[in-house]
Amino acid sequence: MNALSELMAVFFDLLVPLVRFLARLAVSLVLAPLVAAARALRLLDQLVRSYGRVLVDVLRRRDPQYQTLPLPRPQDEPQPAHRTYAFGPARRDLRLVAAHGPRTHRRLTADALRTVTDGLRADRDVLLALAGYTGVLAAVLAALPLVAAALLAHALLVLLLRAGGGLAVLVLTGLDQPAVTARRLRQGVLCPHCFERVRRPEYECSRAACRRRHSDLRPGRYGVLRRRCQCDERLPTTLLTGRYRLPGYCTHGHCGRLLSTETGRLAEHALPLVGGRAAGKTQLMAAMLAVLRRTDPDGRAHARFADEETAERYRLQREVLEIRGHPRSTPRTRHRAHSVLLDRARPPRLLHLFDTAGEHFVSREDADALRYARAARTFLFVLDPLAVPGFWDLLDAGQRARLDRTLASSVDPQTVFGQAATAIAAMGVPLHRSRLAVAISKTDLLDEVRLLDELPDAPAAGRGRRRVRGPRRGGRTPRGGAVPAGPGGARDSDRAAQWLRAELGLGNLVQAMHNEFGEVRFFFTAAVLTEDGSVHPSVAPLLDWCLADGRRARARARAAAAAVRPAGAPADAPTADAPGPDDPTAHDPAGAPADGAPTADDPNSDAPTGTASDPPAATGPGERPTERSSL
Repeated sequence: MNALSELMAVFFDLLVPLVRFLARLAVSLVLAPLVAAARALRLLDQLVRSYGRVLVDVLRRRDPQYQTLPLPRPQDEPQPAHRTYAFGPARRDLRLVAAHGPRTHRRLTADALRTVTDGLRADRDVLLALAGYTGVLAAVLAALPLVAAALLAHALLVLLLRAGGGLAVLVLTGLDQPAVTARRLRQGVLCPHCFERVRRPEYECSRAACRRRHSDLRPGRYGVLRRRCQCDERLPTTLLTGRYRLPGYCTHGHCGRLLSTETGRLAEHALPLVGGRAAGKTQLMAAMLAVLRRTDPDGRAHARFADEETAERYRLQREVLEIRGHPRSTPRTRHRAHSVLLDRARPPRLLHLFDTAGEHFVSREDADALRYARAARTFLFVLDPLAVPGFWDLLDAGQRARLDRTLASSVDPQTVFGQAATAIAAMGVPLHRSRLAVAISKTDLLDEVRLLDELPDAPAAGRGRRRVRGPRRGGRTPRGGAVPAGPGGARDSDRAAQWLRAELGLGNLVQAMHNEFGEVRFFFTAAVLTEDGSVHPSVAPLLDWCLADGRRARARARAAAAAVRPAGAPADAPTADAPGPDDPTAHDPAGAPADGAPTADDPNSDAPTGTASDPPAATGPGERPTERSSL
């Protein structure tokens, strides 16, 4: 009996642990899938959330612990500006996310495995531990494609952003180029100091405390529509968005000075004044500026100065005009151009007037320095009749006493023209496609001695030379002289040219001008003020012709002549009332072509100007026409 009791006790001692083990095993078998699923879901949630936090901390918060790669700094860039996000920082952020995302996942996976191992050591439940490991493995396997897909989507987004930025740059550049072409600035803007073309000016930051210069302010890696300067100022990158409002500087090493105001907004028109020393260039230019500065009834001026230096110099020259004085000779040192903005012209333009010391036109070496001539297709030659030796032979003793010989230029006009034409042609300027306005200066002095009361008419076929009365204002000479230039039409140009041939013996010079240039027009001018304080009316036709488009003016003149031509008349027959081929009355008062039309003044246009409107006329008695300028 005792033996049976002992046996039963042993049996129960063995059965109880077995039952406990089986019960625990049953519980573990039931809980193991749940534990594995819970562990997997928890870890998967942690992995996904951690990747999202990495994205937010890298892209938005800029958490310092994730900034292991340096941002592109403006100090290290060729341009003092921040890179736009699509062209640099986006790729850097992708690299940071790709580096710190998996690193965070490895840390979370290691923490989950350590938790399962610690549970195994504490409970010694192998089955639940295996379930925990299985859950961790399942979470990692489920997170891998999700994270890979997220990284791939991020990389594709960065590529699309970069491609979109590049496309936007191309589109904006393409939209900006027609605006540049329409303004005839394909070769760059003209520096009024060194007279060189500047393809891409340096633009200065508009913030007064910064003033950093950007040498390549275009749509690109530093900005599409606007660029963020190193000082965080936003700068426009295109002509259409207002880049011209920023101060621009010449990029040539020997210059580097400030360009004209709003450079690049308007088409540029260069008008060099060529003439000998004391020929009247400066005074004529002051009169032309005064004409441009005249105001309409609404109080708005036709032009405004493009820089302070031009405004200051004009103020001094205007004072000389008002006191009827004579300006000092232009210094031999090179001055900047007089630049004015013709806002009310059609189309608006930036006009550069170049007045250079007359000595530069005498010396071949000095003439080579006149580089601004390469940008011009219209030239203004100032001819001082007092500098012609034959002029004084026309005067009697009383007339000579009334004229001051010290006002005459010391250089023969033929010498000046020959040297200037040779130097300009050597610069590659196509003179046969260029226009020349010849301003016969100081004619107010000629009128004082009544030398221009009668003008020789241009000889016509089958007729000899005759004298015609010059236009008078009610028989009286107004203050400043009544210059018999009329409206400056072709017929008045022929009379002026014939006066130079017949009276001054400059037939060879007139012929050389016609031979060298494709279009020539002669004007009598008086750079003085009338009694009412306005500029003498002889200056406006000269300025209108210089600013006009020669080809369009000729076309309009031909159309007007055809409209008034008698029935049965030949196509090339002149009419009594038709304007001359280049009569300024045949074009708009503003003297400008339609927007975008190519002109003879466009240095980028290769279109020929056609036959000159003023063909060489016959020379005076005893003179032989020249073949080509040999001055």
